[in-house]
This record gives sequence, C-alpha cells and structure tokens, in this order.
Amino acid sequence: MSAFALNVAESLCGKRWLWRSVDPRLAQAISQRQGLSELAGRLLAPRAGSLEGVADYLEPKLRHLMPNPSFFLGMDEAAARTAEAVVQGDAIALFGDYDVDGATSTAQLLRLLRSAGCDPRVHIPDRLMEGYGPNIPALEALAAEGVRLVIFLDCGTTAFAPLEAAQRLGLDVVVLDHHTAEPTLPPALAMVNPNRLDQEPGFGQLAACGVTFLFCVALNRALKAAGRAPQIDLLSLLDLVALGTVCDVVPLTGLNRAFVQQGLKVMANRQNSGLAALADVAGVKDKLTSYHLGFLLGPRINAGGRLGDSSLGVRLLSSDDPAYCWPIAQQLNELNAERKAVEDEVLENALAAAESQTGPLVLVAGEGWHPGVIGIVASRLVERTGRPACVIGWEEDGQTGKSSGRSIAGVDLGGAVIAARQAELLLAGGGHAMAAGFTVERDRLTDLHAFLNERLAEPIAAARKEASLTLEGAISTDGANAALADMVEQLGPYGPGNAEPRFVVHNAPIAFADTVGESHVRARLGGGGQGKLKAIAFRARDTALGEALLSAQGRTLHLAGRLKRDRWTGGDAVELHVEDAAWPDAG
Repeated sequence: MSAFALNVAESLCGKRWLWRSVDPRLAQAISQRQGLSELAGRLLAPRAGSLEGVADYLEPKLRHLMPNPSFFLGMDEAAARTAEAVVQGDAIALFGDYDVDGATSTAQLLRLLRSAGCDPRVHIPDRLMEGYGPNIPALEALAAEGVRLVIFLDCGTTAFAPLEAAQRLGLDVVVLDHHTAEPTLPPALAMVNPNRLDQEPGFGQLAACGVTFLFCVALNRALKAAGRAPQIDLLSLLDLVALGTVCDVVPLTGLNRAFVQQGLKVMANRQNSGLAALADVAGVKDKLTSYHLGFLLGPRINAGGRLGDSSLGVRLLSSDDPAYCWPIAQQLNELNAERKAVEDEVLENALAAAESQTGPLVLVAGEGWHPGVIGIVASRLVERTGRPACVIGWEEDGQTGKSSGRSIAGVDLGGAVIAARQAELLLAGGGHAMAAGFTVERDRLTDLHAFLNERLAEPIAAARKEASLTLEGAISTDGANAALADMVEQLGPYGPGNAEPRFVVHNAPIAFADTVGESHVRARLGGGGQGKLKAIAFRARDTALGEALLSAQGRTLHLAGRLKRDRWTGGDAVELHVEDAAWPDAG
C-alpha cells in the first residue's frame, strides 16, 4: 500500500500528498463528547491533541495562555521608564516599522499613551528615503525636538549604529521587537524581544504586535501604580493585535491563535473607526475572518508604506473619527490598486531573470524595481519556484541595492542574511526565518549569491525533498457542500502552524476551464452541463497546475485545496480554492 495519499508521490506542484495522521479513538471520543460529526472529530483530534485540549482549541482563553509580561527580559525596565516619562512629561517618540505589524504595534501604544494623557510623536520611516528601521538622521531630528525617550516597534534589534548614535544624543531607547537577534545586542535601556538569545524560550512565535500588547499590559500596570491609570480597555486593542499577527505570517498556535480569535470578535463590533472604514472600502460585507485580514485589509495598509505615505496606516488605525478615517481608507485603497500594477511589471521582469538560475536560492536584481513591491514579488517567486527568493531593486546611484527576501518552511533566511552581514558582504541586513531584508553593493552581489547558496543549499534541499501537502480526506463533488465549508470555518481561525483543512476532490471531472482576470484559472467540476462545483486556482495560469486545468476538459484530475463559501453567488454555493493537482495515474 502506498504511503502517499491517492498514490501521489509528486504532484503537479512537486509535492508529496500525505493524509493527516489522526488517532481514530480520539476522533471518535471528541465527536461523541462534543456532539459533533465524525468528520469534525477527525479535524479536531490532531489540532486539539486530547479531549482536554478541545475546549482550549475551540475557545482559547487569553488568561490561560498569556504570560506575566515580566517574564520577558527588559519588560519591567521598559514599562517603568515609559511610565516615568508620562508622569514627568518627558517627550516620547514612537518609531515604528512601515508594515502592518509595525503599524498595528504603533497604533496600540499610541492609543494607550493618549488615554493616559500623553501625546507622543510618531515617526514611521519613509521606505524610499530612509529605508527599514532606525536611522541616525531621524534620531538627530527627534533629539533636536526635545524627545527624551524613543520606543522602537517592530525594528531595532540589529540597529547597532543608530542605537549607538541615540546613546550619544542622550536618548533613552526601548525596543519592542521580534526579529532574529545576534549574540551581542545594540545599546538600549531595554530590549524586549522573545527571540533574544538570552531570553528564556517559549514565545518566539510572537509578532511585534503581540510583544507590544504584552508591553501595554505592563505599562498599564506601571501607570496605575504611578497614579496615571489609562482610560482604555486593553482588550479593545486586540483587533489590532489580530491584524498584525495574521499579516506577519507568524505561527497561528497557542497565544497567537487566542489573539486572533479574540481580536476577530473585537473587530466584529467595528469599534475601531479606521478598521471599519478599511473593511468598507475593501468591499467586505461578511463576518471578518483571518482571510480578510491577510488578503484584503493588510495589503491596503501595507500599500501606504510601499508607494505612498508610510504614516497612513498608523494614522488610520489610531483614530476614532470616522470622518478623518474615511479619506485615508480610500487613499490606501487607491494605492493598493497602484501597487498591484507596479507589482505585475516587476514580477514579469523578475521571473524572466530567475529562469536561468538553477541554484538553491533565487536572487534577482533590476534597475528601477520599486522597493515597495520587491517583498511581494519575492513571495511570488517562492510560489513559482518552490525555493527561497531575494529580489533587489537598484537605487539611483546604480551601485547600491535594497532587497526583500522570502523563504520556505525549514529554511532560516534571516539567520543567513545576518551571517552574510557579519561576513561583510552586506551594508545592512536582518530578519527572521521566513523573511529578511538587506542592503548590498553591486560589486558584492556575485559573492553574496554564492555565500547564500552555499550556506542554505543543504536545508533547502532537505526542505524541498520533504515538501508535502497534508490532506484531511477525500471528497466527491457532491460532498463538497455548504455544511462542510461552514464546519471548517467554525473550527478556525487558521494560519501557519494550524493550517486550514485541505481536501482532495478525487477523480474530479473537468467540465470546462478558462482564464479569469490576469492569471487565475477557474473551472467547473462534475458531469453534465457546466458542472456542479466551482473551482479556482489563483495566479496559476502560467504554472503546471494552471496548464493542467486548462487542458483537462473532458478528463479527470485529483484536485486538492480548501473549500470555501461562494460569497458572490450566495445561498448554499461553495467553491474549491485549488492549490495542487495530480493526474489520477500519477502514482
């Protein structure tokens, strides 16, 4: 008997298909104890792990999962100094990253400080003019304005030169971050990062917004002790935590999953005027899910930092004035449309440049490639090639380039970039396992590519060899119904580390298939007429998956993917979001 699901040892996307391992006795016990269907029991068994774990999975409680903020090195010092600054009236500056994680982190702390009667300055660096993270000119300007305390959010862990300059300028520095740290840390009054090498482990999966929420808890406690209790319900900040957690693609397990589940409940109340406006301009009419956060709201906030004003996201998320938020949301919506057009042009050129590369890691560079989209293009290259990818846009001087990189599971790209910087191949660089960024000189590019290929060859080969798609079960076109889609949705939210259930529609008859939009492939599955079940494979036209769908009319395919409600059609309509496929005789 084959060890692979439906005998698929190599799918059209180059993956092994595996059935999820399930303890049948536990699945049966869960379904009986909870009054759920047999399939629901099978889905819950590996996710909950035990009968006792079902309640925590279905309704994770923050009070059970949140640590005492004092668990983190530097947390008490950071809270004490910030509370002191509030009480004494010291000028505070919040220096946040320009992505969603940075924006949601900054907006949380801004809301808390304002509720305590403090009005801090906010600085979000311009991606084009300043680049990522702390920079000396910005710190000099803040010091000249009288700032005494600077709090860095989602950046700062490897900013040695800027933080040394801050020390010389007499600025107190607090860092709230989660990026990969080095053995030596830059000077700071407090460096709060669950990924510090000297930090007791257990919460390294947190995004910066989660670290910031824990800091808000600690700061709230310190301010109360100082007689300046903030007039804010900290739980009201969880919608921001949920958004940042989903968009930073950190593991959606444990505390992160609780943040997202509880945050979605807060978001449903539409208390945050900025989030409400953003959902409206994005055309979201249904109950918000992690899908909406990651694919509709997040990209619009990111669009500000990519192509427009980096501060738009924070301004939107920290305001309670609907009249102020609406035009910002519209502007972000327009910038997002512009971002898509720029991305398509850069992606086309990047794909052409990548065609000739056969090494472990894809590294491409181009003149005039907008730095605001190179991270997205890197993600697209990973999707197309199955390899980590770094995309470099050369600056106007033609000699220096800034890059964004994305990795695959099991390959620590951030660690490799830090090693390259330590080897003096980079001017700057850092990140975490799945994403990294760096600045490189043109004459070091060949050496850099060779260094990264050599360092990552073994883990990339191992990761690609083990690349697999885990399937929960096989269903027919009739079995792919609204009841199953609804049950899957109710067991969410899903994300990295807690993947949404994938099913395979086996021997699916392809009634017809065609291209929709720029690069999506849609199909109808089932016999007769136009078929019974809608299916769509996003951005698949020029891939082996898309080509197979387009050529399969009148034939059958095993189609693997996620079952979703068809919100456009309404009623009980569902559709299959196809992620992979295999010919029935593949085994």
